[in-house]
Amino acid sequence: EILHLTFLTLLGFNQSSTRSLVLSWVVFLTIGLVVPVTVLELGHCEGCERYQNKSFELNIVVSQACLAGVSLLCVSHNLRKYGIREFLFVDQLCGRMGRLKGHYMQQISNSVKLLGLWSLIGFGLKAIREIIRMLYVPHDQPWLSVLILLSMILSWTYLSTIFLAASSMFHLVCNLQVIHFEDYAQLLDEETEISFFIGEHTLLRRYLSKISHRFRIFLVLQFLVVTASQFTTLFQTTAYSGRITYINGGDFAVSAVVQVVGIILCLHAATKISHRAQAIASVASKWHAKISCSSTDATQIRTSPSGVHLEATTNPPISLRISHSESSDVEPMDHYMRMPASNNNHFPSYMSMSAYHRRQAFVLYLQMNPGGITIFGWTVDRHLINTIFFIELSLVTFVLGRTVVFTSE
Repeated sequence: EILHLTFLTLLGFNQSSTRSLVLSWVVFLTIGLVVPVTVLELGHCEGCERYQNKSFELNIVVSQACLAGVSLLCVSHNLRKYGIREFLFVDQLCGRMGRLKGHYMQQISNSVKLLGLWSLIGFGLKAIREIIRMLYVPHDQPWLSVLILLSMILSWTYLSTIFLAASSMFHLVCNLQVIHFEDYAQLLDEETEISFFIGEHTLLRRYLSKISHRFRIFLVLQFLVVTASQFTTLFQTTAYSGRITYINGGDFAVSAVVQVVGIILCLHAATKISHRAQAIASVASKWHAKISCSSTDATQIRTSPSGVHLEATTNPPISLRISHSESSDVEPMDHYMRMPASNNNHFPSYMSMSAYHRRQAFVLYLQMNPGGITIFGWTVDRHLINTIFFIELSLVTFVLGRTVVFTSE
């Protein structure tokens, strides 16, 4: 935990005090905006448009800074308000900590490895691009070329790591909830009390609701900034009359890879936990059918005089035949014997709840309350991803229709 807090502090997410808050944003503005803009002004040369386009570079710096700023603002606010344990929803599950600690550590390790992998990939692509540009863009002083190279790589790596770290943290929070739902599904083979199942499921749905509430602004702003960045890039590249190569436009590709990876991490985690939460109803249905079909008791469904289905009785068949052959007041007395004494005067006999009906009500409850990650009421699942894809496709065709013109000679 101390190691994770140190890492978050280095990136500026730990803003627990006024001093750390001010220092975090000063470092962010300095490394994320002042350094790259200053370097672009110092490194600009006349006649180098073929290898360096200043408008392209500024667009990339602004988009990366906005994306990292949104990530830093949203995640640091949640960490400052709730703390790291409550932020990950592991502090409130003290009874499960010993049983699920190994799964927690494994998932945290996977998330750190995922963050490191994509950060290294982005760093490598950016370094290759900057080295190639340094070779093609001449400067009077060699140290100036090296300074520009290191400054641009440092700034871009800092901003992209903040963005990927925020996406990885949301990915981690959702996958920890996947562990909880998998553990909940295993409880069906260990417990039989329906009220316990409903209480646990209500707790899990409350966690998903809190996660949705805490991250909805982050997800919406992240999506909007990435969409605006990509379409600004599309406008610039299609309207540019010159030749675009990896030297003068390679940052577009590198930044697009990082932005798309961050979006995919968030959407994949959200859809995974949403579909896992919705699949609990299917698991419970299978559990209900398995218990009902494997019951050794002779289960019979009786009806009231009005035709309403009554409770399923687990009495042996001979007892059922005796109750039919005896006087009419024996059967009502048999029902009242199964009910609490305080309810005998308030409910008719056919309203007593059998185990079968309790399981059936539990399955219906799960079907009507699926849960999942939501953004202002919209559940993040495959249907929402399909909607997002076609909206993006429509915007792309609109931009291309406005910028690409075919002329006939």
